[in-house]
Amino acid sequence: MTARATQAKLVIELPDEQAMVQFGGSIASLIQEQLVITLQGDLGAGKTTLSRGILQGLGHIGAVKSPTYTLVEPYQLSLGAVYHFDLYRLVDAEELEYMGFADYLAEGQLCLIEWPEQGQGFLPTADIAVEISQSGDGRCVTLCPNSAVGEQLIYQLGAD
Repeated sequence: MTARATQAKLVIELPDEQAMVQFGGSIASLIQEQLVITLQGDLGAGKTTLSRGILQGLGHIGAVKSPTYTLVEPYQLSLGAVYHFDLYRLVDAEELEYMGFADYLAEGQLCLIEWPEQGQGFLPTADIAVEISQSGDGRCVTLCPNSAVGEQLIYQLGAD
């Protein structure tokens, strides 16, 4: 794993799926406050893999499936309520209002949102925006903070 911090963002090179899951665990270990994380990248980039690492790092045991068809997968963990969203199949961002999305945000200690561009106009600004792209056989993960909480978490990740 190679990490470099550049003006409030952190860029990590991860060689494989196992490294992605481990990095998710590193993120999980630093979550102490309510947080919204968005995950962007092409199909198969590793958004659900990173989400799995975060959820497992928070103590989830078992499979982590992509909520592509259900839109949201809830988890009750020691941290509190965690919601994993996949908005890929969302037809209209307004659907988020009908499904009670604001309630999930209010109740969730952590909200992981894949394909946030599908919910544009209805999503809050993420504390951390994650962009995942192909990098050889591995992945390049870029984390950009949009809040003081996100900035602190990214700073701590870069310091490790």
